[in-house]
Amino acid sequence: MRALVVAAIAVAITGASATAAHAAPSTSELTKKINAAQDKLEDITESYNKMNLSLKKTIADEKALTASLGPAKAKRDAASVQIGTIAAAQYMSGQVGTMNVLLEGPDGLLQRMSYIDQLSRSRQRDISDYATASQDYDSRQAALKATQDKQAATVKQLAEGKKKIKSDLAKLLAMRKAAYGQAQETGSAYTGPIPKIAGSAGRAVAYAYHQINDPYESLADGPDSFDCSGLTMAAWAAAGKSLPHNAAAQYRATARVGRADLKPGDLVFYRSLGHVGIYVGGGKIIDAPHSGTYVNLRSINVMKPYGYGRVR
Repeated sequence: MRALVVAAIAVAITGASATAAHAAPSTSELTKKINAAQDKLEDITESYNKMNLSLKKTIADEKALTASLGPAKAKRDAASVQIGTIAAAQYMSGQVGTMNVLLEGPDGLLQRMSYIDQLSRSRQRDISDYATASQDYDSRQAALKATQDKQAATVKQLAEGKKKIKSDLAKLLAMRKAAYGQAQETGSAYTGPIPKIAGSAGRAVAYAYHQINDPYESLADGPDSFDCSGLTMAAWAAAGKSLPHNAAAQYRATARVGRADLKPGDLVFYRSLGHVGIYVGGGKIIDAPHSGTYVNLRSINVMKPYGYGRVR
């Protein structure tokens, strides 16, 4: 998978070095290469976020499974003590052992035999229950461990891929600086009005406005830098609502709404769930665009929207 990830990342920007070696790229060519690399980096960032969510869930599941085994183990241990007592009595009493002791009691023969049968079946049931629970735990623990190892390996691969594309992006930004005198976009503090919106959506929108000019940073969710889903997650966290740190997961966690029904606070998704921003009204979103940029107030049509979500 590592080779595929790195290869896919390299496709968007491998032409940059070769182009630079032969001729300086035009402004439009360089912009396209930079934009492609930036989009690829954001895709990797969101994939990394998604894998981190899966990894955390796997770890939580494993802890819950371990805790759930406790009662089953206690039940098995209690049954083992009882069986050990019976075995010891049988050994001390000879071949008939416990059977003789019980049959010599005051109750009738049939009643004493019934009691022995019930006791045996009860103890066997305890052992069987433990064996089943233990086998189920062993198999699920093994599956969870394998899943966790696989996810950890994938996260490592994504991190390596992100490092590669950031390195290539840095080269492109250096080319742009050398050619045009500017390495990245510059931000400026927002001094305009913040719309008054009632309820939790108003708090989320106000939070987003206050982050304008904070830098984009992969995997960040504040308080001073953000990636795209980190910004929307933090904005709604300020309003008391929990969202996962991943654009695709946020899409699944929100209710679908149409473009005509958009309200401030709704989320707007782009690039097949590779990017997300928060709608603030008036045909505008606030989002953390990509590496080399700042949280910004932009048109909702900066890219073709993929879909819209309302936080529940």
